[in-house]
Formats: sequence, C-alpha cells, structure tokens
Amino acid sequence: MATELFHTGILQGLLLAMIAFGIMIPFRFLNFPDLTAEGAYPLGGAVCASLIVAGIPQIFSIVGGVLAGGLLAVGTSQVALRLKVNSLLAGIILSTMAYSVNLRIMGKPNIALFEMSGIKIDLILLIIVCVLCIIPFALFLQTDFGLQLRTIGNNPKFAMNHGISVNKYTSLGLFIAGSMFGLAGSLIVQMQNFMDVGIGVGIVIHGLASLMIGEAIIGNKTITKQLAAPFIGALIYQQIQGIALSFGLAPSDLRFFTGSIVLIVLAIQKGGKDMN
Repeated sequence: MATELFHTGILQGLLLAMIAFGIMIPFRFLNFPDLTAEGAYPLGGAVCASLIVAGIPQIFSIVGGVLAGGLLAVGTSQVALRLKVNSLLAGIILSTMAYSVNLRIMGKPNIALFEMSGIKIDLILLIIVCVLCIIPFALFLQTDFGLQLRTIGNNPKFAMNHGISVNKYTSLGLFIAGSMFGLAGSLIVQMQNFMDVGIGVGIVIHGLASLMIGEAIIGNKTITKQLAAPFIGALIYQQIQGIALSFGLAPSDLRFFTGSIVLIVLAIQKGGKDMN
C-alpha cells in the first residue's frame, strides 16, 4: 500500500512539476504574475482528448494540446500588455473564457478514453519528458534570446532603452509556460483515461505551493537551483499530500491544506529575510 502510494505520488508529482515549472517562468523570469494555468491546463487536456476521440494519433494530439495551452498564454500577454490590463486579471479573464471553449471543443463535460490504445504514460516516460523540458530551457536561457528574456523581468525600462521588445519576449515566455500547462493537461488525461472540464480548478495554488517548497529547500539564487526548484518541490509536495490523505485527511480538505502550506512557506521566507 505504501509503495503504491509512493509510486502514485511520484507520477502525479512529475505532472505537477510541469505546471510548477510553467508557473515559475512568468513569476520568476518575467516578473509577470500570471494565473493562466487555471485555463491552459484543462484546455490542453480538452484538445488532446477530443483529438484522440476523433482518431488523431496520440503524439499529434499531445502537440495540439501543447499548442493550445501556449496560445492561450500568449493571449493573456496580449490582453495585459496591449489593453493595459493587470496580468492577474488578464489570466483570470482568459481562463474563464477557456472554460466555455473547453465545453465547446469536447461537446460535453467529460470524455472517457478507456478504450483508446496508444502511448502508456508511466514513470519512465514522465521522467524523460521532464528532462526534455528542463534541459532545452536551461540552454535557451544561456543564449542571447534567453538573456534578453531575463532582462525583461529584471529591468523592463533598461530592456526597452536597449531595443528589446517587452511584448515579444513576454509573449515568448508565456508561450513556453502555457505550453507546459498544455503538456501537463494532455498527459494527465491519458494517464487517467478521462478528461473532465473541471480538472483545472485550484491547479495554480498547487503549482505555486510546489514552486515555493522547492525554493525554500534548495533556494533560487542560481539558474540551476531555480530550474530544479519546481521539480523538487512538486515531488515533495505530492508526497506530503499523500501522507496527509493516508493519515485520514478528507480529500475535501486538500485545498485548505494546500493554502496552509503556502502560508507557512511564505511566513518562513519572510522570517528569514527579516533575520538577514
């Protein structure tokens, strides 16, 4: 029982790590607080599941889900930058709109994929996917494009004075983040063989909790630590949830539990800064 719980926690932790990784990009590299994960995650799942049901090969269905999530995030950046809307509000608006889009795409609130054969989502595959996400992004950050993207978050006025397009690089960063959300949504529906229109509810707080736990444990003073934090945090966070459930915590109390973790981590971080 304990082994099975641990294994399930690792699987779910790796999927959550993709979401935490996507959340990290706008929050830490772009200084652009964003809640698009709430809409891009289920949108990716809805597109992927609908394409699979339509007979499209699963690998192409996943690509469709990834692109859908990325494009939704780009939409958030355009609403925020061109219409001068607060980035958090822009993410909420587009995520709300995405709910109706998901229902339209799926044609019903949920889709079962139990009879669909294809790629098996197991531990090895998820590890490979995570590695293929983190290494290219780490290499990208070392390029001129990556350095300019980081400059946008550190000092947008300096970036603009040096001819760096804030709109272009913010959209690029959010597309990468949204693609991670769409990828996670595409993989979770295949792992569960089921897509429900409400799967994205509360996913942002889970991702933020994972990111903050990872940063509290290993820090974020270097690029390597910052990129590793969401993965380490998600794995630990998911195990904490599993242990809490095994000790009798009701599933309905998980959101309260998650919020408490975030507040505790925030308090610890603030205490550390005050001491310094």
